[in-house]
Amino acid sequence: MSDKFFFKGKKEKKPKHSSYGFNTKRTAKSGTEDFPFALLVQTEARKVEVEALLTEHGLFADIEVNESKAENIVELEGFLNKPKTTTFEKTPKRNDPCSCGSGKKYKKCCG
Repeated sequence: MSDKFFFKGKKEKKPKHSSYGFNTKRTAKSGTEDFPFALLVQTEARKVEVEALLTEHGLFADIEVNESKAENIVELEGFLNKPKTTTFEKTPKRNDPCSCGSGKKYKKCCG
C-alpha cells in the first residue's frame, strides 16, 4: 500500500548536504602556494624567464633544471593561454535603424 493514505509527512529523512551532492571540500586551485605547478626546464637562463612570468601573474611553481630531459611547462602555458569567451553584437530590434546604413527601419530593410 502507498503511504499517502495513512501517513502524513516524509517516510525517509531529509538527506544531509554532504551526501546530497554538495561538495564542501573542493580541490585547491593549481598554481597557488598549496598546489604549485611542477615545471621542468633545461637551462638556468630559461628558469629565470619562467620565474619572471610566474611573478608577473602571481603564480607559484616548483621549477626543476635538468639538461637531459625535454622542457615541460605545459601546465603554465595552459593556465596563461585560456580561451576567451566570444561575444556577439546583439541584433537590432524591429524599429531600430538598420545597421547597413540605409536609413530605413530594420524591419523594412534587412529584417
